[in-house]
Amino acid sequence: MSHLRDKKISVIGLGYIGLPTAALLASEGYEVLGMDVSQHVVDTINRGEIHIVEPDLDAYVRSAVSKGMFKVYTEVKPSDVYILCVPTPFHSGEGIPTPNIDYVKEAAKSVALHIKPGDIVILESTCPVGTTDLIKDVLAEQGVNVDDIDIAYCPERVLPGKVMMELVQNDRVIGGINVESTEAAAAFYRNFVKGEILETDSRTAEMCKELPNNDHTQVSGF
Repeated sequence: MSHLRDKKISVIGLGYIGLPTAALLASEGYEVLGMDVSQHVVDTINRGEIHIVEPDLDAYVRSAVSKGMFKVYTEVKPSDVYILCVPTPFHSGEGIPTPNIDYVKEAAKSVALHIKPGDIVILESTCPVGTTDLIKDVLAEQGVNVDDIDIAYCPERVLPGKVMMELVQNDRVIGGINVESTEAAAAFYRNFVKGEILETDSRTAEMCKELPNNDHTQVSGF
């Protein structure tokens, strides 16, 4: 099985999902270029340390940084695969709570500056149904020829304390904006996920994340 070691991976957002994902990918032989808006987070990780608590994560990060496979910046760097793991906090106020996807849109704009034909853009953040299609629209508005790239949604469902194991062992639902995007993203995840890869479309994948995540989350299209 190819590890696509010639591919550079950008992980945007180095929180409870982004950092473990980045460290895992680096341990699999990928060159990972992380991005976070917090200078404290960037400096901490580049020292080979972690800013969150998760068993085994410190060893993964320390090893990846010491081997030069994982470097972190406050801006997105050119890569071949872009994984968006930015936060989507709920909007405050009355009514049905819905995730705020402003960070997702800003991340897409940052990625657009570097995208080239053949690249893959993957969203992992918790988002309303239709957000992956919205990313396509945002990229197109920034001048990206979205017909030349692959865009997909791949939600995770991991338990604190078991993240490093479950990122590898759990089944994954992957849905692209078209068949080609689904297949490209699925092929990428098969390089390091041992669980079953379930291929579908982006809206179905988004629904799989949303419904179990919060019974009160509004399901809406864009």
